[in-house]
Amino acid sequence: MSAILSADDLNDFISPGVACIKPIETLPTAPPPQSNEFEVILDGQQPTVNTNAPAQISLTDCLACSGCVTSAEAVLVSLQSHAEVLSTLDAAPALRIVGPDNNGKFTVEGLEDENAKLFVASVSPQTRANLAAACGGNTSDRDVAYMLDNLLKGPDGIANGGKWKNEFTWVVDTNTAREATLVLGSDEVFKAGQQGLATPSNPILASSCPGWVCYAEKTHPHVLPHLSKVKSPQALMGTLLKTTLSRLLNISPARIWHLAIMPCFDKKLEASREELTDQVWAGESSEGRGIRDVDCVITSKEILMLAESRGLDFFNIPKTPPTSSSSMPFPDANINKFLFPNRRSRNPVREAGSSGGLLYHILQSRAAQTPGAEIVTTRGRNVDVAEYSVVVDGEPVFRAARYYGFRNIQNLVRRLRPARPSRMPGGKPFGSARKPVGKAASLEYGYVEVMACPGGCTNGGGQIKVDDPIIMERKGSSGKPGPQEQKVWLAEIDEAYFSGEEAQLENGNGVYGDVVGGISRSYIYDILTHWVDVTGISLDRLAFTSYREVISDVGKDKTTDTERVVQLAGKIGGGW
Repeated sequence: MSAILSADDLNDFISPGVACIKPIETLPTAPPPQSNEFEVILDGQQPTVNTNAPAQISLTDCLACSGCVTSAEAVLVSLQSHAEVLSTLDAAPALRIVGPDNNGKFTVEGLEDENAKLFVASVSPQTRANLAAACGGNTSDRDVAYMLDNLLKGPDGIANGGKWKNEFTWVVDTNTAREATLVLGSDEVFKAGQQGLATPSNPILASSCPGWVCYAEKTHPHVLPHLSKVKSPQALMGTLLKTTLSRLLNISPARIWHLAIMPCFDKKLEASREELTDQVWAGESSEGRGIRDVDCVITSKEILMLAESRGLDFFNIPKTPPTSSSSMPFPDANINKFLFPNRRSRNPVREAGSSGGLLYHILQSRAAQTPGAEIVTTRGRNVDVAEYSVVVDGEPVFRAARYYGFRNIQNLVRRLRPARPSRMPGGKPFGSARKPVGKAASLEYGYVEVMACPGGCTNGGGQIKVDDPIIMERKGSSGKPGPQEQKVWLAEIDEAYFSGEEAQLENGNGVYGDVVGGISRSYIYDILTHWVDVTGISLDRLAFTSYREVISDVGKDKTTDTERVVQLAGKIGGGW
């Protein structure tokens, strides 16, 4: 085992560092009246007890801080929880959409109340699979979709116990946004589609896992040029909803409240990124950090808490479409057809894995370019590592790989580290794969799918686990489940995920022949072009993002105590 692995004592889920610097740098906004701001302590005298309130650490603080790496269940803070969902719903009456009129226009009522918002939610397929496994009894992905619809926008859901009876106007499936990210990600790898965009260095690394991205930004900045610039399905859906609704309804994006239901706690961190706010796509400089494209993220576990907080048993919610009046159509017909197609967007096939299937779609796209091409899989050192080749006449023409779990990710980032020059006169570079100085090892891969969680996204940190009391009770388990029970439970989730109903391709009014994996590239680009036309914003600002190195100064602070006091005093308006 390498010295790096031994020193870090890595596990598959990395906890926050013990040297969190945020509480140290948090000072009271104003000293309490009639108190000594400076106090001299004499020998033998006990110092005055500090009565300052404990420091509050927000998700944005945690993401911006350079003090530690956060992943999966490590960030347990008060924001972005089921309690925030309920408090926001109960803050004021929701905005009401009226229309369409004879001209096809929609209007918004209730804008006079500045606290009123329009509520919209998006749900990941991994969450539905997890909840289906928790329900048991052959509950399907579609059944859970109806249950979530009834919970979020049905008359007997969370609206029934709320102060203002507010409900979500739309509940959308992130699978539709996932299809767009598959097409954009494939074009990014093969240098097709967008012109003028800087493409990442080879091998291109997946960037849809926020735990992996946060880890790379804070500990391995040498891999940042390799990260895919395509937004994740959560982020892309958030931008799509905020931009189109704000333009079509002529309201501020701050009046639109978007809830995402995800399998992973790290998605809360992704929602807090400054790169995923209106400051980026609107191109406007406003005060603060900007308006988030995703306002709140809750996980599969928190769905049960959300229902319980309103006195509901999620498992007893009807598995049929809501009985309320007909759903409000999305204000744009083309985007409405994209978000709510005549068929449900299917989950990827089993060979594509449980993390969205981008790697498999890239392989299929490359194989489709050459008649007779085959996809060959080579298993790696464990089940979470695999290599893939597109082979034509026995010769590989494209290589890719999959690395899941932090133990395997460590091996990947070490191989990508640039070689360092030797300090010996005439010595050869060392480290990495002994590539020329300053150049990273290419691994000969065109793309690598990287995910923080072993087994992929269906095993996310926010998923309901087999040892959770609710599952043990429903399964009648008496003792603590062991590894075999955990394996069986994950298999049940995967089965629910992969058993999505097959359906015929529905591409609006057009007929498209460039279909790969049930997804038409032409149709996706038609929708993206229409999105650009509706918003007046270029696609590079709508569908792509960026990353930045976060330099940790924990353990490297060489300033004296006096210098540190001066620095902190300056932060609150001091000056000596």
